[in-house]
Amino acid sequence: MNRPAVRRIGVLTGGGDAPGLNAVIRAVVKTAVREYGMTVLGFENGFGGLIKNQVRELTENDVVGILPRGGTILGTTNRDNPFHYPVVKGNEKIFVDVSDRIFENVSIHGIEALVVIGGDGSLSIGKELYDKGLKVVGVPKTIDNDLSATDQTFGFDTALTTATEAIDKLHTTAESHHRVMVLEVMGRYAGWIALASGLAGGADVILIPEIPYNIDIVAEKINARSQERKKFSIIVVAEGAKPIGGEMVVNKRVEDSFDPVRLGGIGNVIAQQIESLTGKETRVTVLGHLQRGGSPTAYDRILATRYGTGAVNLLAEGKFGRMVCLKGQNIEDVPLEQAIGELHNVPVHGELVKVARQLGICLGD
Repeated sequence: MNRPAVRRIGVLTGGGDAPGLNAVIRAVVKTAVREYGMTVLGFENGFGGLIKNQVRELTENDVVGILPRGGTILGTTNRDNPFHYPVVKGNEKIFVDVSDRIFENVSIHGIEALVVIGGDGSLSIGKELYDKGLKVVGVPKTIDNDLSATDQTFGFDTALTTATEAIDKLHTTAESHHRVMVLEVMGRYAGWIALASGLAGGADVILIPEIPYNIDIVAEKINARSQERKKFSIIVVAEGAKPIGGEMVVNKRVEDSFDPVRLGGIGNVIAQQIESLTGKETRVTVLGHLQRGGSPTAYDRILATRYGTGAVNLLAEGKFGRMVCLKGQNIEDVPLEQAIGELHNVPVHGELVKVARQLGICLGD
């Protein structure tokens, strides 16, 4: 058994849930215990658990059978930023820095380092904690696949599979009723889920945030299909898609969240406009949180497992302030500041966009 740089570690899952979180937790626990003789403590409900001292030891028995399970056995939240924490004083909600509580709780349990599993928001908090003196290693998680420092995040493949299956099913009902079907998918400010699922599912129109659309061009595509005796059409739209010169559709704002903007509703906007411009019956399916749920695909299980093992190896080697990542076929690591530096958007002149155009798929421009 190797002698690690740290012996007691914590782990938490932050931000939105994603298929594969349990696979990471399992890999962290098994690698830490078996390879290095470490003790692992899990904080419940993201950074809220760190703030409120909600913690429990995780043994190998605690992770038996969780590999194929979606969600996270620790719970998660996209709120509870310790550097911007909501408290009520009188009748007013204010935001304060409670990060000192985290260091107190970590000290109480003798935790020497922390594995933060999350997206850009959670990893940004992890970076702030590292800058303040906590030994942190990050694991990239988001179904949106929008972290620039890794070739792929776990959770994306499962979300993509769910979206593709939805398109497959919409095809049959669209063809039967000669309708236009609009599928709204997640992705926030990146169009990876929409573009990849649209390609895999044979969509006729794909609208993504990176390429603002002209609704008249979309309508022309639908009418052109009718003239070719194709009596139905499939439109896949990312929740962050926007018209040329327009804005994204915001469903609501959650002010105590790392990213307060909640997108949603673009599918209905597109459907109303298409029906008005073409006269064709149009229906909308908002896939929503179905993309976050369910059992992870084999790819995501393996990638998440590799990330979990890689994170523990970094801790054991004393390489803190870094995030494990996928580069080509290899698990590597990068500084946390590089991990959260910029979003990984769809390249508008990249291969996937070029392939879509060559297949005759309308991208709205």
